[in-house]
Amino acid sequence: MINNTFRFWILVSIVALSGFSQGMLLPLIAVIFEQDGVSSSLNGLNATALYIGTIVIAPFLERPLQKYGYKPIIIVGGGMVIASIGMFPLWKSFWFWFILRLLIGIGDNALHFATQTWITNTSPVAKRGRNISLYGLFFGIGFAVGPLMTPLVNINETLPFILSSILCLVGWLFVFFLQNELPEQMGSGHSLLATLSHFGRALKYAWIAFLPPFVYGFLESSLNSSFPVYALRMDFNVSNVSYILSAFAIGSIITQLPLGMLGDLYGRRKLLIVLLLIGFCSFSVAGFMEHQFIILFSAFLVSGMAVGSTFSLGISYMADLVTKELLAAGNLLCGIFYSVGSLTGPIIGGLFIKHFQNASYFSIISTLLFTVAIVIFCFEKKTYLITEHENI
Repeated sequence: MINNTFRFWILVSIVALSGFSQGMLLPLIAVIFEQDGVSSSLNGLNATALYIGTIVIAPFLERPLQKYGYKPIIIVGGGMVIASIGMFPLWKSFWFWFILRLLIGIGDNALHFATQTWITNTSPVAKRGRNISLYGLFFGIGFAVGPLMTPLVNINETLPFILSSILCLVGWLFVFFLQNELPEQMGSGHSLLATLSHFGRALKYAWIAFLPPFVYGFLESSLNSSFPVYALRMDFNVSNVSYILSAFAIGSIITQLPLGMLGDLYGRRKLLIVLLLIGFCSFSVAGFMEHQFIILFSAFLVSGMAVGSTFSLGISYMADLVTKELLAAGNLLCGIFYSVGSLTGPIIGGLFIKHFQNASYFSIISTLLFTVAIVIFCFEKKTYLITEHENI
């Protein structure tokens, strides 16, 4: 029990440091490029590199996990992230930074996939939502602190990168104290074809659970890469932008654990619908009063309290809908949908800011939240009944 507890807290601490680095990089690089005169569309394009990396590597992670276990995947992924962050100060170039963010995406996906699968595989069903919510909570804490590093760019552009790489290195070293474990072996083998088969089955029976991670990815990347550009053009200063972004992450921290436990008690479908609608209302208000700092800060805080838990709730929901042998594939698909949302967020946000200057940036976010809430309300029950039928 002591070893399991120690392992759990090491894993969530590593995730917190990963969230810190991601939360820092998105607004930091967006601000640097904006101050250098880089267009909003190119700024968004550079932000997508991290998520391209997560998607590219996803189909190739399940087999190494089955063969080598959780610990080596976390070590390799974390090492890639630390090395890449440390290389940003070496050369300030759009495409060099694009490649570094691509490598960070590969490393982050490996790290998150291994930690998520380790936690979901070893968590009792009655505490699954609680444990995954703690996972999301620690990621949210890191992500909330990350944007606060952005004002350091006014002191020295290299300082945030150096501090982040050092903090991640310290946390990464603790992984070496964990005892490695292998996930449950699947009878269909470790070929790429078997991985794709697992993907297909998980998609068939739990597709509805992958929409919340998509929403969270879209929100996270768009708010942290496109919103700073939008806010700076509305004459907000860099400090105010970092405070507003942190409000969303702080909101998710406040409610992450209570919402995870509510999901365990009352089910995740109804909870997700209510949370998405609250997020829709909050961002709609933000769109009407976007020039008021207090209103934006409050709207981001309330929205974070509502939809800041959609990623962890989606993972728990997926684990409810698939058999244990599909948990690895399900976790990968949660990461893929999160990455697709994260990939499209900066692109759509950047293009929207560029071509619809008279419209509110928040309209695309509120529209997405409302649409996904309606989809879950209309189609979830059919998916769940099919899953139950297969498991009988």
